[in-house]
Order: sequence, then C-alpha cells, then structure tokens
Amino acid sequence: MLKKNSLSKNKLLGIAGLAWMFDAMDVGILSFIIAALAADWGLTPVQMGWIGSVNSIGMAVGALVFGVFADKVGRKKIFMITLLLFSIAGGLSALTTTLVAFLILRFFVGMGLGGELPVASTLVSESVEAKERGRVVVLLESFWAAGWLISALIAYFIIPAYGWRIALVITALPAFYAIYLRIKLPDSPRFTEKKTQSRTIMQNMKEVWSEKYAKRTLMLWIVWFTVVFSYYGMFLWLPSVMVIKGFSLIKSFEYVLIMTLAQLPGYFSAAWLIEKAGRKFVLVTYLLGTAASAFVFGSADTTVALIVSGMFLSFFNLGAWGALYAYSPEQYPTVIRATGSGMAASVGRVGGILGPLLVGSLVTAGYEIGWIFGIFCIAIVIGVLAVLFLGTETKQVELD
Repeated sequence: MLKKNSLSKNKLLGIAGLAWMFDAMDVGILSFIIAALAADWGLTPVQMGWIGSVNSIGMAVGALVFGVFADKVGRKKIFMITLLLFSIAGGLSALTTTLVAFLILRFFVGMGLGGELPVASTLVSESVEAKERGRVVVLLESFWAAGWLISALIAYFIIPAYGWRIALVITALPAFYAIYLRIKLPDSPRFTEKKTQSRTIMQNMKEVWSEKYAKRTLMLWIVWFTVVFSYYGMFLWLPSVMVIKGFSLIKSFEYVLIMTLAQLPGYFSAAWLIEKAGRKFVLVTYLLGTAASAFVFGSADTTVALIVSGMFLSFFNLGAWGALYAYSPEQYPTVIRATGSGMAASVGRVGGILGPLLVGSLVTAGYEIGWIFGIFCIAIVIGVLAVLFLGTETKQVELD
C-alpha cells in the first residue's frame, strides 16, 4: 500500500504543500501587520511582542492537542480540522477593532497552524519511500517560502494602499480551496495498517519519554525550542527592526521582500543535501549559518550589510526548518509518531512565545538590536550541540 501511495507523491506534495503555503502566508503577513498595527493603533513594543507571542501560545496548544489526537483518529481528519480552524479564525481577525479581540482570534489561528504542521509532515513522511522521504518533506516545507514571499508581496502592494484588513482577508480566503483539495487526500497508509487507535493518548505520551526514545525526545525538544525561539524572535520583528534602524515602513517591507527571496534556494539546497549528506549534517550546517547571519544582521549599520545578511539569514534558517521537519517524524515508530512530533513542536512553540516578547521588552528597555540578536545566536548554537551529541542519523532508514 505504501508503494502505491508513493506513486502519487507529487499529488500528495502538491495538496499538502498548497495548504502549507497558505499557512505561511498568514504567519508571514503577521510580521508586516504587527508593524502596520503599531502605527494604526499606537501599540507599544511590548504589545507588538504579544501579537507574535499569542500566536505561538495557540501553536503550542494546537501542536500538543492535535498531535496526540492524530495518533488516535488519523492524520487526514486532523489535517482537515486544523486548516478549517486556521482559515475561519484568520478571516475573522480582519474584522477586529480592538487589540484584545485580535489577540483572541490569533490564538485560534495559532492552534490550527500549530496542529497542522507536525501532522502534515508526519502524513507525508509516512507516505513516501525511505530513499526520498527526507527530500520530499523538505520540499513540502519549501512551500512555506512561497507563502512567505506572497505575503511580502501583499504587504508591499496592499497594506500601504488598502490597509492591513484587506491583506488579512486575502491571505485567509484561499485556504478554503485547500480544504476542498484535501477532502480527496488519502490517510497515511502506515497509520491505517498499524491500527494505532487502540492505544490511549496517555500510553503514547509516556512512551515518547520511555528509555528507548528519551534521548531522541530530549534532543528534539532542545532543537525545537531553540529554533522556534530564534525564528519568531527574529522574523516576526524583521519589518519592525528595519523601522527601528531608520527605514520607512514601505521601505522596510521592500527590503524584507528581497530577503525573503533567499528562502527558496535555502530549502532547495537543503532538499538536495539531506539525502546525500544526511539530516544531522544539514541541521548543524544550516543552523550555524543562521547564527552567523543573525550576528551580522543585528550589528549591521549599512543598507547593503542589512540586505545581504538578511538574505543569508533567510537562506540558512529556512533550510534548517526543512531539515527539522524531515528529521522529527523519523525519531519515532508509527504508533507514537504524531504524538512525538507534536509534543516536540509544542515545546518549540513555547520558545515562539518567549522570542517576540523578549525582543519587545528589550527594545523598550533600550537595548540595541545587535545585542538582542546575539541572544538568538547563542540559542541556535545550543540547538546545534544537541543535534551533534544527542542526535541519531536517520537518512534512508525505513520507518517502523
């Protein structure tokens, strides 16, 4: 059955990737909307930080809840529910007039998004043969770059002329088309064969920390936390950081759009390397590249230095994300795969809560951007050490 399903991997990749792209559009547009809302609603840096953080709170809850249920009821059902939740809440957030209402809806957007991403990577990972599994999952993640690029285009052309509400509607509506496409998507053949529904949720959560998988779980939790902490701390603040460095809102959107273009080659190079050099090599190399780029970006004082270092930051960070999504489901057997991936992603989202809040608090306290980005560099290096000393290579290993 797995062989039959692998023949349609391009269709599977297209359907799952399209929804992934719409998710990225929403997260991407949020970074631009934070800057626009700051001007429109007169938000403080701390309030701006809370917008990014409440999204991550929702993602932490969604990754845990929907991850464990995906091992009970199936990957496809959770796939559908999470996208529906994400789409409706995203559309409604365009109608809000207060920060509190906006934050509540962003929590539900985050729940849908946080639940969908680990379940999607699990479904695709279980439906593709071992020899190309890593490459296909990284290519799935590459749709994120396409979505972020579209969001940057929407921000540049729509927000200044028509406002942030129209931009939110534009990013939310196409997701309903992905729901229609996903109805015909088959569930994971491995999930169907294993009959994991007979196991309890508590059984699955305990087994993730059993002696056999504890080292892998510790490694994943550390890497997920450090990667998400640094990503949301840096990328949700990119347009705002450009404004802080003296650029106009429109000019900052333009520069971030240029930086975003580097995400696609980052993914494609990681997809090519992951089946040749292995998961650990790609994760370590691309994370170290992220740390170096973040250090240069934070301390850059010229336009050229900002754009070039920002492009390298996008290249390496998003390539590392692709490798992480390929690596995570491979740590566990089918019966606890979505649970293990979801729990790791949930812990990571705690980092996503703290990152934007930290930036907002430190900016308010008067700390320089270079010093703040230095914190993210240190966090990323900790993630690298976890992969090096605790990680196990899973290149082309058959899934249990």
